Amino acid sequence: MANLTAKELSAIEDQLNQEQILIKKFKTYAQAASDPQIKNSCEQIANQHKQHFDTLMGYLY
Repeated sequence: MANLTAKELSAIEDQLNQEQILIKKFKTYAQAASDPQIKNSCEQIANQHKQHFDTLMGYLY
């Protein structure tokens, strides 16, 4: 793990929480959407936020 300050760890934790919220929201939107294009867009956005989450988690190892 990189030597991160308490402030940096706190910022990463906050961002991880926000990314989790966005993943859940866009997965919910995708499930609720009846339009295939909107459903696909929401799924893609959820996947992008999952990638962001995974990247941030990488800083903790």
